[in-house]
Amino acid sequence: MLKKARQILKQYFGYSSFKSGQDKILNNILQGKDTLGIMPTGGGKSICYQIPALMFQGTTLVISPLISLMKDQVDALNSLGIAATFINSSLDSDEVEKRIFDSGHGKYKLLYVAPERLESKRFINSIKSLSISMLAVDEAHCVSQWGHDFRPSYLAINTVVKELDKRPVVTAFTATATEEVTQDIVRLLSLKTPKIYVAGFNRENLSFTVIRGENKKDFISDYLARNKGQAGVIYAATRKEVDNLEHWLQRKGYAVGKYHAGLNDDERIRNQEKFIYDDLQIMVATNAFGMGIDKSNVRYVIHYNMPKNMEAYYQEAGRAGRDGEPSQCILLFSSQDVQIQKFLIEQNQVPVERKVNEYKKLQAMVDYCHTTHCLRGTILKYFGEENVPKECGNCSNCNDYNELVDRTVESQKIFSCILRMQEQYGVSLVANVLKGSQNKKVIQNGFNRLSTYGLMKEYTTKEISDLIHILIAEGYIYLTEGQYPVAKLQPKAIPVLKGKEKVLQKVRKKESIKEADNSLYNQLLNLRKEISQRNNVPPYIVFSDSTLREMCVHYPTNEIEMLNIKGVGQVKLEHFGKEFMEVIKKYLKGNVNNKETDQELLQQSARDKGLPSYVVSLNMFREGFSLQEIARQRKIKPVTVQDHIIRCGVEGYDIVWDQFIPTEFEELILQKIEELGTNKLKPIKEELPNTIDYMAIKAVICKYKLQ
Repeated sequence: MLKKARQILKQYFGYSSFKSGQDKILNNILQGKDTLGIMPTGGGKSICYQIPALMFQGTTLVISPLISLMKDQVDALNSLGIAATFINSSLDSDEVEKRIFDSGHGKYKLLYVAPERLESKRFINSIKSLSISMLAVDEAHCVSQWGHDFRPSYLAINTVVKELDKRPVVTAFTATATEEVTQDIVRLLSLKTPKIYVAGFNRENLSFTVIRGENKKDFISDYLARNKGQAGVIYAATRKEVDNLEHWLQRKGYAVGKYHAGLNDDERIRNQEKFIYDDLQIMVATNAFGMGIDKSNVRYVIHYNMPKNMEAYYQEAGRAGRDGEPSQCILLFSSQDVQIQKFLIEQNQVPVERKVNEYKKLQAMVDYCHTTHCLRGTILKYFGEENVPKECGNCSNCNDYNELVDRTVESQKIFSCILRMQEQYGVSLVANVLKGSQNKKVIQNGFNRLSTYGLMKEYTTKEISDLIHILIAEGYIYLTEGQYPVAKLQPKAIPVLKGKEKVLQKVRKKESIKEADNSLYNQLLNLRKEISQRNNVPPYIVFSDSTLREMCVHYPTNEIEMLNIKGVGQVKLEHFGKEFMEVIKKYLKGNVNNKETDQELLQQSARDKGLPSYVVSLNMFREGFSLQEIARQRKIKPVTVQDHIIRCGVEGYDIVWDQFIPTEFEELILQKIEELGTNKLKPIKEELPNTIDYMAIKAVICKYKLQ
C-alpha cells in the first residue's frame, strides 16, 4: 500500500519520499484504523488524508474550520488534477445540493465542510446518501475547551459519525496539542482504539528570537529594511494596535494590509486574498488571522505583543516557512504585554477553572520570554517532547550575537531617581526627570529640585525609557497593574544601588543590509506571478519558493530534469513546466560564464540564513562538495560531517544512502549488522574489509532502519 502511496505522492505532489512520520500515519490509515496525527505546521498533515482519499473507494469528508482555509486547499488540489470541492456558507442551497449530488456520483474524492454544517439535521440527512470512506478532522484541537481555539461546533462531529449508516475511518490532525488536549480529542471524537502519532513539534527551518526592552517600532523599521520583498505577518494583541501599525507602515511605503474581527467580511477576505496572491507583502493582524492562512512562502512572523499562551504562539509563529525554507519567528516583549493579556483573560466570560488554566498558560509564556535557555528546547519541553537538546544552534539564546555593555552607572541613576520620586510615578515621568525636561508635570511636582534631575541629560527621553523597560524585563523594576502603571524597585535592584553588583546589558549588533544577486530567482518569481494571475490561484500553488530555489541550483532544461525538482509532479510539469524551462534556458544562454558564480552566491545566501549546522553540511554535500571538502571548509572533523548527514536522514531529509555504500559489500555489511547489532560500530568494522569505512556502515543502518 505504501508503494502505491509513494507513486501518488510523486505523480501529484512531485515528491519522491514522505516527510518524517507521514509514512507511519499513512500505513495505519490505509489499514482502515482510526488515527490521530500530531504534526508541526508544515509537516504535511493534509497529505496524510489526501493520499488515502485517492486510494479509498467513495468520498472523504474533511472537517475544516475556516472558509478561506478550505478554499485554499481545494484550489491547491484542483491545480494538481485532484477532484475536490467544499461546502460552506458562501454557497446558496442549490449549489450545496448540487455538490452533494455530484459527490454521490463520484465526481469528487474530497469534500470539505465547515463544522457548523454538522449542526444541521438536514445536512446530516443529505450526506447519508454518500459513500463516505473516511472522515478527516483538521485542526482537531478545536474540539477541546482546553485548546486555544475551542469551537463548540466540533462537538457535533461525533454525532455525525454515529448517524452514518456505515462508520468511516476517522482521522484527526493538529499541530499543537498538550497531553490534556490529546485525551480530549480521542474522547470527544470517539476514536476507536486509535494509534496516536506524534511526529514531533520541532520545525528545524524556523529560527526563534525573543527581544526584550527595545523600541518595537524601531526594531520593525530596521528589520523590514533588511528584508525587503519578503512576505511576513506581524501579530498584535488588539485591534487598535493593528490599525496603528498598518497605518504607520503604509506611511513608510510598504505594501501592507490588516486583518481583525472589527473589519467587515468583505474587507477581511479582500486583504487576505491580496496577501495570499503576493499583492501585499505584509499582513498586520490579531489572532483572528490564524488557521485561515495557508500561504507557504511567509518568511517571517513578528509578534508585536506577547500572545496569551504557548499553543497560540507556536501555531501563529508556525505560519512562517511552511515550504521548509529558512524563516524567522520574532517575539518583541515588553512587560505591558502581560497586563494586556491579563485584561483580556478577565474580559473573557468563561468558567473560573478555565481562567485559572489560562493564567497558568500565560505564566508559561512569560517564562519563555525571560528564559536564558534554548528557546526551541523550551517550546518542545512545553509540548512534552523528550530528548530535547540543550542547544539548537538556531535561536537567539543559542546563537548569541549580542555584545555585553556595562549599564551599571545608568541603572544606579534610574533606581535612585525612582526612589527619590517615592516609587509613585510611571516610566515616562521618571525618564523626563532624568533627562532634565521642563515638562509641566515635572515642574509642578518639584522634581526639578531632585538631585537626579538632569542626571542623564546626554540621553534622549526615548533612550532612557527604553533602558528602564530593559530593567523591567530583567526583573530590577516592576510595574503595578492598572491603567497608569507605577515603576517600583524589585529587591534585585538593591545590590546594584549599593555598588555590590553590576548590570550587564546585551545589545544586539546592527546587521548590515546585504544585496544578493538573485536574478534568475526573481525572473522565476515574476513568471510564477503571471501564471497565478492567469489561472486565478495563489502564486505558491503554482510552485513553492523552495521549488524555485532548487531550480536556481540545478537549472532544469528538460522534462526529466524538471521532474527531479522537489515539488514538480506530472500535472504541474504539463501545466507550467515548459514556461519555467524557457526562462531558465534564456537565463543560461545569457549567463554562460556566470553559472558557477551564480551558484556560489545562491549557496552562500542559503548558508547565511541561520540553518542548523547539520543541515548546512547536507546542503553543501548536495551542492557537490565531498565530505572531506565540507570538513575542511567548515573546519570540523570528517566524522562530524558524517554525523550531520546521518542526523538529517533520521529527521526525514531525502538522502540516497547508496552513494555511501560499496555495492559489492552491502550484503556483507548488513549481515554483520544483523549478527552484532548496532549498539557499537567498532565490532562491525573489525569484521569487515579495511576498505569499508564507518560511513558505509552508518549508511547501511540508515537505509534499512529508516525504510
